[in-house]
Amino acid sequence: MIDLSTTYLGLKLKNPLVASASPLSKNVEQVKRLEEAGIAAVVMYSLFEEQIIHESLELDHYLTRGTESFAEALTYLPDIGTYSLLPTRYVANVEKLKKSVNIPVIGSLNGVSKGGWTRYARLIQDAGADALELNLYYIPTDSAIAAQQLEDAQVDLVASVKSSIKIPLAVKLSPFYTSLPHFVKRLAATGVDGLVLFNRFYQPDFDIEELNIAHTLELSSSSELRLPLRWIAMLHGHVKVDFALTSGVHSATDVLKAMMAGAKVSMMASELLHGGADSASSILAELQTWMTEHEYTSIKQMQGSMSQKAVAEPSAFERANYMKVLSSFTDLP
Repeated sequence: MIDLSTTYLGLKLKNPLVASASPLSKNVEQVKRLEEAGIAAVVMYSLFEEQIIHESLELDHYLTRGTESFAEALTYLPDIGTYSLLPTRYVANVEKLKKSVNIPVIGSLNGVSKGGWTRYARLIQDAGADALELNLYYIPTDSAIAAQQLEDAQVDLVASVKSSIKIPLAVKLSPFYTSLPHFVKRLAATGVDGLVLFNRFYQPDFDIEELNIAHTLELSSSSELRLPLRWIAMLHGHVKVDFALTSGVHSATDVLKAMMAGAKVSMMASELLHGGADSASSILAELQTWMTEHEYTSIKQMQGSMSQKAVAEPSAFERANYMKVLSSFTDLP
């Protein structure tokens, strides 16, 4: 009997397939279908920092209306569009989803400043969330702010949130840090329970006919797996946190690679958005077939088996292998 179970953030999961934050979690019936298809846990869509700021300013506006106007301040806030659910409704949705499914429900906060995060982290916890994912989605644009200053602020934020809740905390990162291993080590020192690698940044395009910014979001492909795969393989065993691999998980092969690199779970959204809940069932069936054919009895047996600490050529993950790869390409015109 193949044992697909794994442990992530202290949660015992029936398999390593987790639905990452996406619009799917806004609908209870959709999450129920994911559960029936075999998804082991779900990360809720994110509550954004801009939403909390917007709610606070709106409340303040009505409380102070007629005394001093500050309407222009609202124009500095981004258009939150389809993400306009109020934070209080988000918390209510956590509670509703938790009551409707049996799989773990992980809340998600998306922001970079302290603000009201600790309050909402506790509210999400009190609503019944099994864990919390803090997404550090930030693109530095101010040349006056040094990298050290930005990283210090993010570490302080993680420490603040971690100290305010009792449920496990995972941090979702981008790959854009000068020294990712050092930053990860600093995060681990705050007591964070897991790291999710990596966030997919929104990349705007240009409409050269209309001379506008084109707002498009392309779903991921398996080719994007290599970046988080490489870093998890290098960090596995060096930092005492659970790793979740996200971005590029579309098949059983992708899940197997993630486990061998050292991840505890594989998170997917694009494949579920494109193929529906049934794609999860297919992936799990293929996963069991491959493990049977290759005489693996459990997921835990393979976790970390292809990490930098376990392979015969650890330099393959680093610069030392760069020239070797380049010189191997001979298919020139």
